[in-house]
Amino acid sequence: MDLEEKISRLRTTSMKEARAEGNAIIDKYREALQKVLEDHKEEALRQSETRIKAETISAKLQLNQTMARSQLELKRMQGKVQQELKDKIFEEAAILVQDFMKTDDYKDYLIKCIRKAVAFAGDDIVVIYINPSDEELLPALETAAGAELTVSKEDFTGGIRAVIRSRNVLIDDSFKTALRNEYDKFFFSGGGSIA
Repeated sequence: MDLEEKISRLRTTSMKEARAEGNAIIDKYREALQKVLEDHKEEALRQSETRIKAETISAKLQLNQTMARSQLELKRMQGKVQQELKDKIFEEAAILVQDFMKTDDYKDYLIKCIRKAVAFAGDDIVVIYINPSDEELLPALETAAGAELTVSKEDFTGGIRAVIRSRNVLIDDSFKTALRNEYDKFFFSGGGSIA
């Protein structure tokens, strides 16, 4: 074999080896780059999942806060409307009481209350007060109930008040107190609650 053939063969072999080494190096770089790409994809996916979880938690928190504010506002509005309705109901009740005080049934009611107070006092001295607006009924009530009455200086809307000093007892059958007690314990029940 002559020198040219040897050089040609050497060249071919060297080229094959160089290509093989080059291809191996390229394959290693390709594998390394592929690994870097896969790692990058996994990290990006992890970061996006973490961000999605954080954004989801933040959105739920904001939603809960908004719902809580809305519920408080609704409860406040409901309370305001209920208070307005309660006031209106008791304004109407006061008008009905005034209308009742113009009837004969009211006079009968006063006589019944006076007799009850006298019976409760027994032998003790009782001072029975009627409302200033009922002053014109004084003679008729005293006659019908058989008791001495006093016109109160304080307007208690109607009804009577009686005092038994020896026992420190106040009998309060006044409409003012009855209405105030009912107002204080009145509340709206039932219906839908805001939860």
